Amino acid sequence: MGAQPQPTERKTKYCQFCGAEIDIRAEICPKCGVRIAPPPTPQSEKNPALSLILSFLLPGLGQIYNGQVDRGVLMIFGAIIFGALILISIGIFLYLGLWVYGMYDAYKGAEAYNRTLGQMPSTPKDERAPMF
Repeated sequence: MGAQPQPTERKTKYCQFCGAEIDIRAEICPKCGVRIAPPPTPQSEKNPALSLILSFLLPGLGQIYNGQVDRGVLMIFGAIIFGALILISIGIFLYLGLWVYGMYDAYKGAEAYNRTLGQMPSTPKDERAPMF
C-alpha cells in the first residue's frame, strides 16, 4: 500500500464577523477591524520581599506565591515531615535547613520571575559591589 498524503495544517481562519479569510495568528481582522482574539493579559511583578516573608511564615508559601505550586507543596510536605521528626531531634536541623533554603529560594524565584517579565534588570556578576 502506498503512503497516505499527510493533511496540511491550516494557516488561515475565517473572521466570525465578516467572513474574510485571515491569518491563523491574527488578533484583529484586517478587513473589518474587529478583535478576533482577546488581548493578552499582562502578568504582574512578584515582590521578592513578600515572597521571603511568606516562606518565613511557612516554607513553601513563597514558592506558591511565585507560581511554583509543585515546589511549594513539596516544601510544605517536607516541613510537615521534618516537623514530626523534631521528636527524634534530627528533625530540628532538617526543618531549619528547609526553612532557610525555602526563604532563599522564594526570594531568588521572585527575582527570576521578574527578570522573565523584563521588569527587573539582571545584574551582571562583574558589576556587583565588592564584598569589602
